[in-house]
Amino acid sequence: MKLRRKSSAAFAAIAALTLAASIAACSGGGGGTAASGSGHGVLLASDDGSPTYTENFNPFSPSTRLGSTYMYEPLEVVNTLDGTATPFLATGNKFTDPSTLVYTIRSGVTWSDGTKFTPADVEFTFNLMKKVPALDLHGVWQHIKSLEVTGNTVVFHLKTPDAPAAFVLDQQIIVPEHIWSSIADPLKYTDTKPVVTGPFVLGSFSPNQYTLKKNPKYWQAGKVVVPSVTFTANNSALNVVHNGYDWAYSFLPDVDNTWVKADKAHNTYWFPAGGTVGLIPNLTKKPYSNLDFRNGISLALDRTKIANAAENGYVKAAGQSGLLLPNQKAWLDPSLPAGGEVTQDATAALAAFAKAGYHQAGGKLVDASGAQLTIELTTPNSYSDWLQAAQTVQTQLAAIGIKVQLKQPQPAAYQEALNNGDFDLAIGGYGGTGSVFQDFNTLLNSQFATPIGTAASANYERFHSADADSLLAQLKATTDENDQKAIAYKLEQTVYNQTPVISMFYGGLWGLFSDKQYSGWPSAANPYAPPSTWNSTPLLVFTHLKLSKS
Repeated sequence: MKLRRKSSAAFAAIAALTLAASIAACSGGGGGTAASGSGHGVLLASDDGSPTYTENFNPFSPSTRLGSTYMYEPLEVVNTLDGTATPFLATGNKFTDPSTLVYTIRSGVTWSDGTKFTPADVEFTFNLMKKVPALDLHGVWQHIKSLEVTGNTVVFHLKTPDAPAAFVLDQQIIVPEHIWSSIADPLKYTDTKPVVTGPFVLGSFSPNQYTLKKNPKYWQAGKVVVPSVTFTANNSALNVVHNGYDWAYSFLPDVDNTWVKADKAHNTYWFPAGGTVGLIPNLTKKPYSNLDFRNGISLALDRTKIANAAENGYVKAAGQSGLLLPNQKAWLDPSLPAGGEVTQDATAALAAFAKAGYHQAGGKLVDASGAQLTIELTTPNSYSDWLQAAQTVQTQLAAIGIKVQLKQPQPAAYQEALNNGDFDLAIGGYGGTGSVFQDFNTLLNSQFATPIGTAASANYERFHSADADSLLAQLKATTDENDQKAIAYKLEQTVYNQTPVISMFYGGLWGLFSDKQYSGWPSAANPYAPPSTWNSTPLLVFTHLKLSKS
């Protein structure tokens, strides 16, 4: 089973949804559910793969239960597939100038305890994160200089001209001032009785399962047909196939002969691109700092075969534009050859290696001294898809005489090596935030390129380019979409021509659905949301679902 990877690194485990009728069979007791055999009733979701649950619904806590994001709402929910934002607690936002962002706050919303929701709650939430920086999980105060309430709006004064700030501020979950203002230590607060604005409130809780029930005071209650959601611990891929789930997030190696076969009349799947997986060269080391060398590797690869080996043919080979396609197709530079796709060409690869000082001798690619080129490729040992990709890369490079040694540390050690620059060439993920700026910024901005031995939070390859930094600054400062696209085209040319990373394939999001009880799931035909079950995405899904016709 593939692992989810958040922020291009490490995602948590499986999540799934099913009807009340299955709960009695799967839950093993404890906690109870809101209904049993109630027709279009309870949905079941696995949380984070833990054997038991600790009761914590603090939306600022890294260890919060998944269900907190089904109860609390942000200003807007961002569809990470294409970056579009759907208004929730705000009805919209606008820049009055590139340094001033104004949100209009929705009226007619109440907290689940009946208290009126107001712009003061928004102001309080952001100021709380300023007061306690550890709560600022999205880094909103990296962008904000000050904020103020004006009528039914909240005005954010930004530190600099900062168009991408809207993407960050949109996603901030809002908490009630009348509850949180009296909390002595919001970091330690476990929020066992959450007061929320969202579609669900907390029902029952036990270490084995917990239930959310529909919020009768929800401002969009008429759009929510699901009466409750129940999370149970330790759902397996086998359970996903055989226990009648409505919604699951899980990689299945043979989805047609497992998930679909289990109920051909109702079971479907959608695996859209959710990020890019590629080779990350350590640009502080030779020969990886040599552009011809990197191009030689790029040209030697058959990306389609790598994608098929790694992800069972579910995803496509990635181009060298730096964009996540087809999600960001509207941003693709039309002048990029073949849309940025790179075709395997052994002759061109050998020519590039020759420029870098390597030639073939006796079936080996050797340097001037006659020593065979040997590459150490690092990948986490538990990521089976990345290992398949690494082994395919190993085979393809061996075909032109390169020896590839695989290094497979534990995930934590892998991430530490990536952060500190302790690698030669590594498989890694990037992109998929939904923001073109964010994706390019974390990939290319030299401010992240810390010295070797000090932890980097992005740009692990340590790419430095004054031109790229200037383009990123320009992209950040403009709110004009035509200007944004013109700048993005130049950044795509940077990725294509300078090969700071070598893209291989798009990482999938593994959405499994049944329309037996509910219809309206996101799909390729209606990609209103990704199929992921975390963050605020479920708010979009639960307000789209309809009862299936009997």
